[in-house]
Amino acid sequence: MANHKSQIENRKYGGGITVITTHVNADFDAFASMLAAKKLYPDAVLVFPGSQEKSLRDFFVKSMAYMYNIVRIKDIDLDAVDRLVLVDTRQAGRIGKFASIADRPGLEIHIYDHHPSMPDDLSGAIEVIEMTGATVTIMTKILRERQIEITSEEATIMALGLYEDTGSFTFISTTEDDHHAAAYLLSEGADLNVVSNIITREMSPEQVSVLNEMIQSATHHSIKGVDVVIISLFLETYVSDFALLVHKVRDMENLDVIFALAGMENRVYMVGRSRLPEVDVGRIAMAFGGGGHPSAASAAIRGQTLIQVEEKLLAVLHQSIHPMHRAKDLMSTPVIHVEPDIELKRANELLTRYNVNVLVVLESGKLVGIISRQVIEKGLHHKLDHVPVREYTTTEIATVAPDATLSEIREKIIGNKQRLLPVIEKKRVVGVITRTDLLNVLASESARIPELVTGTSTGIITAREKNIKKFLKERLPRHIIKLLATAGEVADSLGYNAYAVGGFVRDIFLHKENLDIDIVVEGDGIEFAKALAARLGGRVRAHEKFRTAVIILPDRHKIDVATARLEYYRSPAALPTVEKGSIKLDLYRRDFTINTLAVKLNPDRFGILMDFFGAQKDLKQKAIRVLHNLSFVEDPTRAFRAVRFEQRFGFKIGKLTSGLIENAVKMDFFKELSGHRLFSELRQILEEEKPSKALERLSQLRLLKVIHPKIVYDSTMEECLDSVEKVLTWHKLLFLRDSCDQWMVYLLILMKSFGRGIAEEICERLELTERYRKVFIDQKIQADACRRWMESQKILKNSVVYRKLRPFRTEILLYMMAGTTCEEVRRAISKYFNRLRGATTLLKGKDLKEMGFPPGPIYRKILDSILDARLDGQIKTRQDELQFVQKKWSP
Repeated sequence: MANHKSQIENRKYGGGITVITTHVNADFDAFASMLAAKKLYPDAVLVFPGSQEKSLRDFFVKSMAYMYNIVRIKDIDLDAVDRLVLVDTRQAGRIGKFASIADRPGLEIHIYDHHPSMPDDLSGAIEVIEMTGATVTIMTKILRERQIEITSEEATIMALGLYEDTGSFTFISTTEDDHHAAAYLLSEGADLNVVSNIITREMSPEQVSVLNEMIQSATHHSIKGVDVVIISLFLETYVSDFALLVHKVRDMENLDVIFALAGMENRVYMVGRSRLPEVDVGRIAMAFGGGGHPSAASAAIRGQTLIQVEEKLLAVLHQSIHPMHRAKDLMSTPVIHVEPDIELKRANELLTRYNVNVLVVLESGKLVGIISRQVIEKGLHHKLDHVPVREYTTTEIATVAPDATLSEIREKIIGNKQRLLPVIEKKRVVGVITRTDLLNVLASESARIPELVTGTSTGIITAREKNIKKFLKERLPRHIIKLLATAGEVADSLGYNAYAVGGFVRDIFLHKENLDIDIVVEGDGIEFAKALAARLGGRVRAHEKFRTAVIILPDRHKIDVATARLEYYRSPAALPTVEKGSIKLDLYRRDFTINTLAVKLNPDRFGILMDFFGAQKDLKQKAIRVLHNLSFVEDPTRAFRAVRFEQRFGFKIGKLTSGLIENAVKMDFFKELSGHRLFSELRQILEEEKPSKALERLSQLRLLKVIHPKIVYDSTMEECLDSVEKVLTWHKLLFLRDSCDQWMVYLLILMKSFGRGIAEEICERLELTERYRKVFIDQKIQADACRRWMESQKILKNSVVYRKLRPFRTEILLYMMAGTTCEEVRRAISKYFNRLRGATTLLKGKDLKEMGFPPGPIYRKILDSILDARLDGQIKTRQDELQFVQKKWSP
C-alpha cells in the first residue's frame, strides 16, 4: 500500500467533479468518514449513494446533512465525476448508482476502508486500508498527520462513528489505534453526552429476522383465566441466542406467560417465561425432560415433532395452571351505600353519579339489604320520589366472607339470581362482588366501559389482576422500588390502601423511562403525604380543596399524592366537582384506558397490577380509547391529549373515540374551554419530540381551528415544520448549553403567515401572558421584517448580521432560520450562532480613558465601531484595535 500522505499531497486534481461517497444504508462511521474526507478534499461534494440507516439515527443523519450540504445523488451528473472517493467500503455492490461508473476509463478512485477484502472489491489509485475498528480511525490518523484542524462539532460526529462501529470499544475488532483516535477526538472537544444519547446496540439482521418470525407465529390461548402465548417455528440453522429472543418478544409484547418452541437440528427446543405465580414454567418444563425456575425454564426434546410438542404443552398447561380467586380478591371497596331513610329520588341520583346498578343499604354500618336500579326507576315512574329506600329494600340476600372461594361466590350469585353479593367481616360490609365481576373472572375478560354506546350503566367493574413485582424490579431503579415499598408501609400503618397509578405505570409496560410517580390513596391523601414525607425527609405542599399533595424530597424529586376520588361535571367544559371514592372510581375519571393501570403498594400485595378497564389490551393493540361517551363533553382538552398520546406512542385513536372528538368539534364544546387550558395542552404537544405529526393529526380532526380558524396545515406548513425539526436538532446538538423553548419556535411557525391582527387574536384565544404576547406579536413582526430584509441583500457583512440579529432571543432566531428558504440567510444566522454572537472587543472603557477619551456615550460608539471592524475581519489583535481607535477617533 502506498504512503497515503505523500499520495494525497502530490495528487493533481482534475477539472471535473470530485465526489465523496460511502455504502448504502450509511451508518455513523460512514457519515463521519465522509466529513473527515471532506477535510482532505475541500472542493469535493458529499453524496449518499442511497438510503441511510432508519429510525432515530436516520433522522439525526438527515439533520446533520441539513447543515453540511449533502447533495442528492439525483442531482449529480455521473458523467462529470472524474474522482470518486470511497469511505467505509470498496465493494462495487454497496455503492448504489456509482457502481455504474466505477470501471469507466479515466475515473480516479480513492479508497479509505477498514473491511477485509471481498471478491467484488474495487481497486483505487489511492488505497488506505487498515484493519481498525472503524474507518473514521483511519481518517483521524491522516488528519493528525497533516495537522488539519477540526471543530468540536466535527469531533463529536467522528466520535459517534467510532463508538458505533467499535460497540463502544467492546467489539473484538477494536484496536489500539481506535483508542488513540478517541483520545484525539476528546482533546478536540468531542461531546460524550451527545454520543451516549444517540448510540444504541442493535440486533443482527439474522436475529431481527427470527424475532419477526416469532412475533408473526405467536398464538394466544386463554387457559383457566390465564393468557398464555405459544410460539412455534422451524429454523433451518441453529440460533444460539434463542432464549434472548424469547425475552425480547415477551418485553416487546408485554406478555405474562410465553412458551417458544423451535425445531432446530433434529430437536425441538422449548423456552418458557412467566411473570405469574399461577404458571410455574420450571415444573412444566420438567414434563419434557427439562427444568429451570418458576419464571424461566427450558427443555431440549428429541424424537417428537413441533406439532406433537405443542399438543403436549397445551395438555400440560391445562393440568398445571390453577389460579386461585377468593372474595377479597374480587370485591370492590369502599362500598357505595345509602341509609334506609334516604328518598328514592336521591338514591336514583346516586346511581347515576356513581354509575352503578345496585346500592347497598346500611344502617349504623350494618347490612340491611340491597336496592336495584330497576326497583328505584319503577318507584319513580309511579311518583314515589319521596318514599324512603327502606320500603323497597331487598333484605333476604346471600353474603360471603372475605376468604370465600370462587365456587362459593358463583353458587350464591347465580343460584340466588343476585345482582350484588356483599362481603361481610365481623358483621361489617367490607366490599361487594357484582355479577360483572364474576363474569369477568369466568370469561377471563376485563369489562370495558368506553366501548358501550347505549348509555346504560354497567355496575362496578372488577380488575384483572396479576403480580408484576419481579417485572417492576427489572424495569425500575432500586431506589424507586424502595421508595414505593416505603409508601406501601406508610399506607399500611394508617390503615389505607396505596397505589401507583397513571402514566408512571403505563410507561413501565411501554418500556419508557418515567420516574414521575403518582400515588393514589384510599384514605386521606394529605395525611398520607405528610407521614411519607416524614419517613423520606421531604416536605409537603398540600391542596386542601382537592385533597392532593406534592412531596418534595431532598434531591428535589417530586411525588404526587391524591386522595382516591370521583369527579362529575355540572356542565360541558366546566371544572369537575370532586368527592372521595375508591381506586376504581378514581381511575374511571381518567382520560383514556391506557392511563387506568394501578399497582398496589401495601406490603401484603405489593406489585399487584389492577386493570379495571382493559388498559393492557389497549396498550397491546396500541389504541387510544376514552372510558365513556361523554368524555369530550366533560373535558374537551382530552381531544388534544388523545392526539399527543397517539403520536408519542405510535398508537391509533379508536374509531368510537375519533367519532366522539368529531362530535365535540361539531357541537362546539370547545367554545367554553378557557384559553389557559387550551394553551396548556397545545404547549405540551409542541414540546413533544416530533410535534409536526401531531399538528397534522389535529388538522385532520379539525382541532387546529379551535385555536384559530385561519391556521391551516398544508404543504407549505409541512415544509416549514420539517425545517423547524431539523433546525432544532442542529441547535440542540451543537449548543447544549444554550437552552431553547422549542414550543415557542413551533407556535411561531404556525403563526408565520399572519400579521399583527390575527397574531393578537391567537394570543387572546390562548390567554397568553404579556411577556409571551411581546414574543408572538412584537418580536415576531420585527423578525419577519428582518428576515425579509436579509433575503433581499446580495452581501451580508458580519457586522450588519450581528447588529440585525443581536436583539432577538434564541427562539426567534431559530424561527427565522427555519422560516427562510434563502440559503444565504440560513448560513448568516448559523454563523451568528457559531461565531458572532459571543464576539467582544479586547479594549474596554478603562483603555479608552487611558487614551484620553472623556467618559460618556462616546465610549459605546467607539467600542461598537471596534467590534464592527473585528467582526468584518479588519482587525484581529489588541494592537490592531489601538491603531484603529487612534486612526478613526480623536480624544
